[in-house]
Amino acid sequence: MTPGQTQDTTNTIAFQGELGAYSHQACRDTYPEMQAMPCRTFEDAIEAVRNGAARLAMLPVENSTFGRVADIHHLLPGSGLHIIDEAFVRVHISLLALPGTPLTDIRQAMSHTMLLGQCRAFLEKHGIARVTGADTAGSARQVAEDGERTTAALASPLAGEIYGLQPLANEIEDEGNNTTRFIVMAREPDFTRRGDDGMITSFVFQVRNIPAALYKAMGGFATNGVNMTKLESYMVGGSFSATQFYADIDGHPDDPNVALALEELRYFTSQLKILGVYPRDPNRD
Repeated sequence: MTPGQTQDTTNTIAFQGELGAYSHQACRDTYPEMQAMPCRTFEDAIEAVRNGAARLAMLPVENSTFGRVADIHHLLPGSGLHIIDEAFVRVHISLLALPGTPLTDIRQAMSHTMLLGQCRAFLEKHGIARVTGADTAGSARQVAEDGERTTAALASPLAGEIYGLQPLANEIEDEGNNTTRFIVMAREPDFTRRGDDGMITSFVFQVRNIPAALYKAMGGFATNGVNMTKLESYMVGGSFSATQFYADIDGHPDDPNVALALEELRYFTSQLKILGVYPRDPNRD
């Protein structure tokens, strides 16, 4: 936004991190017409939607290399928000430096520890030392502010664009398929059928304290031909005996086979909460 411009909260999407973060990239790629609002924490991004400062929140839930994003599954059930969409973003990493700096001048690269680990081969080849920064976009901003020509940042091309840095090398990540999955959350659910690749239903549940409860609960999905694409467990309330499960399934709750599977699941659970029903992103494949 330009100075003096007011933010249209009905056209704003919140994300955790600084401008130029991969979450910002997800916002721009998925909702290019919306204004992106950086937030300090995941909780702040969720609260921005709850209090009306933003219409949507873009939250990362898992990465193909590093697994699920810590704490995010704990926040979803109590957020009061609903999943209405998903997005997949390829993590392309650029080496960003002050304009006019040749690659041979770079002695160290700054970034989040995860990105430093993903560019190990490139950095070793060019004799570049690794320096841990707070995050990816923050490292790009610091390189731009410090004006130190021997230090570069590992970040998204978007971060280079925002902070006026020159890409010395692009797509230098060791793994060629590193992808982060994001979910989009809103105040109101959307159960309409949309998209051309089917629907996904996400939910959390706790099984009843009976023998083989989880095995029996899962049986309904198998017998009704419902594909479960994700099932993860995590402790709740600091108790080793209280376990909550997060699940994604193909289909809509109104599909006859999904309705039967969920009905059977309810019989074996003490809690069941639908987090969202949303179109399946074709990039899942």
